Amino acid sequence: MQENQVKSKERVTDHGEVFTAKREVNAMLDLVKAETERIDARFLEPACGTGNFLVEILERKLNVVQKKYRNYQPEFEKYAILAITSIYGIDLLQDNVIHARERLFDLFQQKYTKLYKKKIKETCFKTIKIILEKNIICGNALTLMTENNSENNNNQPIIFSEWAFIGNYIKRRDFTFQKLLNNTPMTTPNLFSDMGEKAFIPTPIQEFPKVHFLKHFSKYFSN
Repeated sequence: MQENQVKSKERVTDHGEVFTAKREVNAMLDLVKAETERIDARFLEPACGTGNFLVEILERKLNVVQKKYRNYQPEFEKYAILAITSIYGIDLLQDNVIHARERLFDLFQQKYTKLYKKKIKETCFKTIKIILEKNIICGNALTLMTENNSENNNNQPIIFSEWAFIGNYIKRRDFTFQKLLNNTPMTTPNLFSDMGEKAFIPTPIQEFPKVHFLKHFSKYFSN
């Protein structure tokens, strides 16, 4: 569904909020088309709004997953979740964040349900919802702090989770956004960079035990 470019004049005035239209989104994504179709390529949208860019990126990734793995449900589930772990967003407004998460989830749900109908797994939905809660953050990409959109000024450093697949298991490590940016070359193409001669390996603030991507996921990763 196409999103309106403006929600209200007040939001434009107060926050400079104008959403990018679908045609322009796809024109820009086509400039890095190969990356948008690589299942594990990470993308961060620092002013994601309701997810216009992120939804189109996920659409492209899921189309690749569907083409390759539609005939084997466990592999489709694994690589679809991998695609979702690679998408990150920040927005100042909580309602935008909630809407972006919902749109990303709905996109997966529609494709997954259409393919497998009565064979769908609720654990897959639960896994994806937890990942989206960790990857789509209400915050300020300039201050690198969260935004609670209330009178209580209790903002904290933005924390992003890295999700690494090891076979059918996921390993989660948490990093502060500031630490990910420190010493990062401007040409580095990866949010959690470990590539290239000038790349650095950031230090996580917390690590979690690896777990199967569908089993007991919420028990370990909901915090």
